[in-house]
Amino acid sequence: MKITIHNILITGILSVLTTCISCEKMLEVDMPTNQINSDQIFENIQTANAALSGLYAGLYDNSPLSGDQTGRILALYTDELNYYQATSNTGIIEIYQNTLIDSNPLVNSYWTNAYQKIYMSNAILEGVENSTALPSAEKERLKGEALTIRSILFFYLQQVYGNIPYPVTTNYMINQTIEKTPTAEVLQRIESDLKEAVPLLNDSYRNVERIFLNRKSAQLFLAKVLMTQKKWNEAEIVLKEIRQSSLYVFQNDITKVFEKSGTHIIWQLKPKNNTDPVKEMSSYYFANAAPLNAALTPAFYNIFDASDKRRLNWITPVTVGSNTWYRVNKYKNTTNNTTEYSIVLRLEEVYLLLAEALAQQDKTSEALPLINAVRQRANISVLTLPLTKEALLSEILLENRKEFFTEFGHRFMDLKRNNQLTILSGVKTNWKTFHQVWPIPQKELLLNNKLNPQNEGY
Repeated sequence: MKITIHNILITGILSVLTTCISCEKMLEVDMPTNQINSDQIFENIQTANAALSGLYAGLYDNSPLSGDQTGRILALYTDELNYYQATSNTGIIEIYQNTLIDSNPLVNSYWTNAYQKIYMSNAILEGVENSTALPSAEKERLKGEALTIRSILFFYLQQVYGNIPYPVTTNYMINQTIEKTPTAEVLQRIESDLKEAVPLLNDSYRNVERIFLNRKSAQLFLAKVLMTQKKWNEAEIVLKEIRQSSLYVFQNDITKVFEKSGTHIIWQLKPKNNTDPVKEMSSYYFANAAPLNAALTPAFYNIFDASDKRRLNWITPVTVGSNTWYRVNKYKNTTNNTTEYSIVLRLEEVYLLLAEALAQQDKTSEALPLINAVRQRANISVLTLPLTKEALLSEILLENRKEFFTEFGHRFMDLKRNNQLTILSGVKTNWKTFHQVWPIPQKELLLNNKLNPQNEGY
C-alpha cells in the first residue's frame, strides 16, 4: 500500500474547495494553486468540514459503497446477476465466473480504493487530534464521522479479503511494512473503533437530507459487526435502540422506499451534481434491448411470489423477441434526478437484523413481527407459529435476499454471516470453498512481503 497520504489529502482538499463538491457548499475563497498546508486544514472548521466532505464524495465516487461497477461486483460474484458482455479487460467477467486471480484489476482496485479512503480517514483523524483551534464539540463530531467511515471500509475489506492490514496512521514507514491482522482481531478492532465513535456523534443529522453519518448510522454498522461476531445479545440491544428512535418511521409504501425524503432512511450518499441519476441507475439500466452488461438472473426473479410488490416495483422484465431479461429498477430517474440519492442504510435492515439476532437466541415470537412487517408491506403472507429456529432463520435470509438485492454486497455478507456461502456451489459453476475470500492483490504482495502468505486457493 505505497500511498503518499499528503498528496491524496491535498488533492482532495483542493478539489473540494475549488469545485463545491456535492455534499454541501463549503467555501468560496481563493486557494493556493498547487498546495495547501495540511496543518492549516484543521485550524478552521470550514476547511476541516471540506476535508470530511471530500471523503464522503470519495465514498460515492469510488469505494465499496459506490453504486456502479464497484457496488455490483459482489452481486455478480454471488447469485443475483448474470453478466452478458462477451469480453472485458476490467476483470469483471472473471469476478462473475468465480475465476479471479490475484492480478485481477478489480481485485486490486477494490482494495486500493478502500485503503486510499482509509488513509484519508487517518489523515483527518490525525489533523483533528493535533488541532488547537477547532472547538471541542466539532473535534468530537469530526472524529466520530471519520472513525465510522474508516470502520465501514475496514469491515468491507475484511468481509472480502479475510485477514487484512489495519493501518491507523499516515506514517509511510509503518504502513509500507504492515502485516495482516487476523479476522477475529480485525472485527474486534472495528467494534472497538465504532464503540468509540458512537458517543462522539449526535442522533440529530447535520444535514436534513441525511447525507452525513449520525450516531444511529454508526450504531447500525456496529450492530453488523456484532452480528458477524455472533454477539447476538449485544446486537439486539443496539438494534432495539435504533428501532425505537423517533427519527425513523417504517415506510409502508413500497413505491417510496428509494425516494431520498423518506424517514426510514438512516444514511444515504448524494450524487456529484444535483440532477445526476444515482450510479445504481446508470449501472443497471437498459430498455427495449438486451442488457449491455448485467441483469438479474431468472432464478432470482422466480423466488418472488407473483403478488410481491418488490417484484412488481423493483424489477422490470424486458422482452425482445423470445428473450426476456430482468432489470433492477429500484431507482427510477434516468435523467433530471431530483428525488433520489443512493441509500446505504435504511430501517428495513434494522428490522431484519434484529429479527435474526432474536431468532439466534430462540426468541421466535419476538422476531416474527419484525420480518412480518417487511412481508406485509410486500403484500405476501405473514409467518405464523409454530416455526423452528432453523426455519425462521432461513426465512429471514430469504427476506434479506428479496429486500436488499444488488445493494452493496448484502447477499454476499448475509450468506457469509449465516455460514451459507457454500450454497453458491449449486448455482455457480466454478464456485469453490476458498472463494469465501478474494486473493490479496498481487501488487500489494510485491510491495510488502509481510502481507504473505497469499489467501488459500490463490
